[in-house]
Amino acid sequence: MKYHHIKIITNTKKNHSYFSGSMFRGALGYALKKIVCINPSYKCEGCFAKESCLYYDFYELKNVTHPYRLDIELGKDDYSFGLYLFENACDKLPYVLSAIHQMLTVQGLGRDNEKLTEFSITVNGQDVYNGTDFSLDTVGVEQCLYPQTSKTNILLKLKTPLRMKKNNRFLKDDVELEEILRSINQRESQLKGDASYVKLDFKPSYTVISKNLEHKTLVRRSNRQKTHMNMDGVIGEMVLAGVDAKSYELLKLGEVIGVGKQTVMGLGKIEVVEF
Repeated sequence: MKYHHIKIITNTKKNHSYFSGSMFRGALGYALKKIVCINPSYKCEGCFAKESCLYYDFYELKNVTHPYRLDIELGKDDYSFGLYLFENACDKLPYVLSAIHQMLTVQGLGRDNEKLTEFSITVNGQDVYNGTDFSLDTVGVEQCLYPQTSKTNILLKLKTPLRMKKNNRFLKDDVELEEILRSINQRESQLKGDASYVKLDFKPSYTVISKNLEHKTLVRRSNRQKTHMNMDGVIGEMVLAGVDAKSYELLKLGEVIGVGKQTVMGLGKIEVVEF
């Protein structure tokens, strides 16, 4: 899996939104359309260029797994955030960076359209913005490659709500490791262009030592649909012993691509800690 990880670090303390993913995605979409749209009508419906439009791919194309996701923290008191680009979207890095710059310096964030002048931007850990210009000369695409391991003991953290369905119902306060692994496996397949359902080709091996999971209620305001929408999911931690190598590799991949639904807004963020 190819990817870029963009990080924006700010010092402002103006962000009072507990769940900032909806705000960032909406603001970024508005800025991205400003950057890439070449249609005089500024409308996507019936647009002659939509098949090659990055905004259309990221925001208007339906029933697909979008090749990006936001990387956020709940309750963060500033406007720092991250963004992952996957596979072919990596080639669009300059456009995405231009949109981020437009969003922060011209458009602004939050209810007051707060504009930022002091921030840093990195791509895959490298500084790419000096306050005036971008430099991408030394930035290479990252690959999800992990060393071979035997059985591993891990702490699995569900850091933002994991929003998944089982038997056509959203999970409330519990989730099984197999369900997480299947979601990651399916997302990887979809991001690589395979829309068919893909089963795990192995039987996971592990022992659950403990679970501390709960239901987290989140609500976002949809300006397009003029309504509030639930973003509920499962958060918490799982301690797992003797996790087999294939399961471990999938979980590490999940740290990058996310798990479950609404990852484009920052849901489904996990962290794997070995011990």
